[in-house]
Amino acid sequence: MAHTELEDFLILRDLDEPISEAELDAAAEQSGETLRTLRAEGVGITWVDSEVMTNDEGQVTGTFCHYRAEDEDAVREHAERAGLPATRVSRRGSPLDGE
Repeated sequence: MAHTELEDFLILRDLDEPISEAELDAAAEQSGETLRTLRAEGVGITWVDSEVMTNDEGQVTGTFCHYRAEDEDAVREHAERAGLPATRVSRRGSPLDGE
């Protein structure tokens, strides 16, 4: 397997309908299984972290996910196989300095 330099990608996953924390946990498990499968096939991709978006009732409305991957296609392939939305996929820029 060739070692490709991984780049940082940010993925917005907007959900059409809110889901529960239990459904989010199931989606996260499926995501992890899909990542392991892709890596076994030689695709360079790894999950870094995710932020969860919720509505006023505490239901999950989407996530912002940070992945390191060989290219955008790897990120989109992961989303498709895992059955996850990939509303927007962008390369991660330099972080801003905050307060």
